[in-house]
Amino acid sequence: MILAMLSVVFAPKFLVLYLFIASATYIHLRGKVRHTVWRQLTDHSTFLAPLNTLIALSSSVPVRPMVDVERFPELAPLRIQWEMIRDEALALNDAGQIRPSEKYNDVAFNTFFRRGWKRFYLKWYGDPLPSAQALCPKTVELVQSIPTINAALFTLLPPGARLGDHRDPFAGSLRFHLGLVTPNDDACRIYIDGTPYSWRDGEAVMFDETFIHSAINETDKTRIILFCDIARPINNPIVRAITRFVTLYVVRITATQNVDTEQVGAINRVSGAIYAMKRFFERAKKANRRLYYLAKYILFAGVIYLIFIAGFRR
Repeated sequence: MILAMLSVVFAPKFLVLYLFIASATYIHLRGKVRHTVWRQLTDHSTFLAPLNTLIALSSSVPVRPMVDVERFPELAPLRIQWEMIRDEALALNDAGQIRPSEKYNDVAFNTFFRRGWKRFYLKWYGDPLPSAQALCPKTVELVQSIPTINAALFTLLPPGARLGDHRDPFAGSLRFHLGLVTPNDDACRIYIDGTPYSWRDGEAVMFDETFIHSAINETDKTRIILFCDIARPINNPIVRAITRFVTLYVVRITATQNVDTEQVGAINRVSGAIYAMKRFFERAKKANRRLYYLAKYILFAGVIYLIFIAGFRR
């Protein structure tokens, strides 16, 4: 009886499940700052853990929260021409173009808008947006001259804004921030796995956005940066091909718009409804936190139970 049970538990069909659990555990435990176990269970980083673990094991740069920007010499022109980039960003901001999505059709950043965060896209895992080509042509041309830049946008963090702990879902890129208009003050900073970094005009930082990070602006000045996703160097050709496929055909469906005439990706066509559902659950959580979490984890446990039952019946 015991041998029969063991033969089922260790059957090859469960290998995928065990690898999933192992990779999720790895993603959760790395770094100094972690979500609670309960939050981690339903965080997007858990569901993408197998892919991100595979990418981490194949990374050509150290898998650390902070990455030396000097490892990416192709980005030097951005730092050299930061004042030109700044001038175009200021002109955009003066014209009211760096702004939140009014339709909540920006699934990557919908939750940030309530905290005052604003953005203007140059490109997002595809071709430059027409509005960016028209309004900041020099910056777009410079960004397009660097093939490793998957995405680029101007982002604004107003006085008093705070972005809570979060991590991005996809490890195939690294995050590059270039200070353009900053308070030049330690009170305006980002925490990357608990380590603070304060933005400065003309200075850049590179980090792995799949580690938990947060940001705060405790000054009375606005912060504007150039925000880029840079393709992570990968030494395994198979993993590199998988990452490229995800970059070209999966992440791209989260594309959004600066103006109404621009197309949005498939996910963002329904993200307004998704966001409304998210707000509903947030209100439910606020009304009865214990009941909310009880329902959430019963649902999650039910899914795991069904996976196991399905496996045993085969």
